[in-house]
Amino acid sequence: MVLYPACIRQETVEAMPLPRPVQAAAALAAAALLRPLAVALPVPLLLVLGRALGRGLRRSARGRRHVARVNLALCLPELGEAEREALLRRHFEALGEGLVEQALAWWAPAPRLAARAEILGLEHLDRALAAGRGALLVSPHFTTVEIAGRLLAQSRRLHFNYRPHKSPTVEALQRAARLRHAGSLVRHDDLRAVVRLLRRGEAVWYAPDQNYRGKQSAFVPFFGVPASTITATSRLARLTGAAVLPTVGYRLPGARWRVVVEPPLEGFPGPDPAADARRLNAVFERQIRAAPEQYLWVHRRFKTRPPGEEDVYARPA
Repeated sequence: MVLYPACIRQETVEAMPLPRPVQAAAALAAAALLRPLAVALPVPLLLVLGRALGRGLRRSARGRRHVARVNLALCLPELGEAEREALLRRHFEALGEGLVEQALAWWAPAPRLAARAEILGLEHLDRALAAGRGALLVSPHFTTVEIAGRLLAQSRRLHFNYRPHKSPTVEALQRAARLRHAGSLVRHDDLRAVVRLLRRGEAVWYAPDQNYRGKQSAFVPFFGVPASTITATSRLARLTGAAVLPTVGYRLPGARWRVVVEPPLEGFPGPDPAADARRLNAVFERQIRAAPEQYLWVHRRFKTRPPGEEDVYARPA
């Protein structure tokens, strides 16, 4: 349930074949390098560099490469093996693009980004807020999520629910950078703060598409595979009366971006939180299929299994 996450995010940092303290130092060094580049270099060139970084990560990050390969086989079985391998290569390039987009999201001047972006569906958000309702922008974890969050925050006041980084040093860096543009940052486990914001009529970006286990979870299909999914989205909507608007950011050809705010889900929440979670997963599947290489396939989405099922990520002995 990480919102407005970094590509100096846990999955990317842990993919580095280095000891954990060195991983954090490498992430900080990358940030120091990317900050001036985000201001000085042309955006198309930055994305070219990002794709090259992604190709290097694919070669070195054996563990995350394995996770992504398993996820693609489970979620897109209709593709042949060669097609999935080609998609895997494009996905790691997208991860690298997300890394440089993070630098742009944190430090690039607003006009530089606005000139390359389009935001569709702002009227749905404005209508919900004008009615005195809060707005819960539910989004899947795309590699574009950092830049999409920044672009939307340039247009409307927006709060982000996020997971703090395990490294205190990296966490301080990302908080300072994000708070330059966000209304506030709310920890992933502080749902009371999300409720307060929504009851005040604010907009909150919230990503309930990752593996979650606990009381507020249920096994519901994600691409036809049982996935342990958080059901708190229903409770947030029920407690606050907030509109729930599916939101996604796409990377376009020509070094451009499109953020789409869809109309609010009708009849949400329903009487069954698990059915609501199933409904959200179906929305995310539709959004992912529009640009599958841009989804965060390196996340262990199926880590938690129903009783009696084996670990899908286990390597053969």
